Amino acid sequence: MFPIIPANSVAEEAGNSEGIFGYGQAGSVVSMTNLVSNAGVVATDVTGVGTARNQLAATEYGGDKGIFGFGTNPGNVSMTNLVSNAGVVATDTTGVGSARQTLGACSYGGDKGIFGFGWTTGYTAVTNLISNAGVVATDTTGVGTARCYITACEYGGDKGIFGYGYAGGRVSLTNLVSNAGVVATDTTGVGTARDYPAACKYGEDKGIFGYGFDGSSVSMTNLVSNAGVVTTDVTGVGTARRRLGACEYGEDKGIFGYGNSWPSGGDVSMTNLVTNAGVVGTDVTGVGTVRIDPQACSFN
Repeated sequence: MFPIIPANSVAEEAGNSEGIFGYGQAGSVVSMTNLVSNAGVVATDVTGVGTARNQLAATEYGGDKGIFGFGTNPGNVSMTNLVSNAGVVATDTTGVGSARQTLGACSYGGDKGIFGFGWTTGYTAVTNLISNAGVVATDTTGVGTARCYITACEYGGDKGIFGYGYAGGRVSLTNLVSNAGVVATDTTGVGTARDYPAACKYGEDKGIFGYGFDGSSVSMTNLVSNAGVVTTDVTGVGTARRRLGACEYGEDKGIFGYGNSWPSGGDVSMTNLVTNAGVVGTDVTGVGTVRIDPQACSFN
């Protein structure tokens, strides 16, 4: 017999097999995307998918689809672009929550998502829930310390975590997201304070924060357990950089990509694969147009 799942239970999200990097800045803002195969191979550029912009956010939703949202081009926008389970990016949907940039996003509840924090005309803690049909809700305010240059990822199969950022200074605090999309108060002291990191799910129920800027670009990572506990810094994982993106691929692995390696270098197109044990691989170079401030999500 098949097991009976109670009607009020929350399903855990299965791992997605493919990913997509999208948007960013390559001298000027761009709308290009690059698909990531289930083996972690990044494809050549696909152009012309929605309004060009950077400093946006992206997450999975619906179990097998994705969404890019918000950003600047150069003014703040509130538009979103849905990603099908075949990796096809849809045209712009406008008017979803407060226009802002440098926010984070992650999935929760097995099939839903959340955009959170960022910069409007100042730091904000506003969040917007995403239904399992990709519909973005109106603003929810006042959840944790208002900040920008933040990132987020899923953990525990059906929960999320926002981490790091800038609030008048770089911070190391995190905010957990329940499987009902409720954001918790701040948890402080989790690794080196920094902004401009990226994060993704790995190992089916865990997460990883990586890279960022603490006055210089860094290559450190911090693992997130399936209980939402963030570990101390792990250093020396690939080229130090900031302003990059990350997503899941291969159902239980992850990938960091693109960014800027100032002060030691400039914008890059390199990627670093993350194993299902959270180990970050050496640099893979030359994958798509060099750029900063893309975002990424998984699908399929």
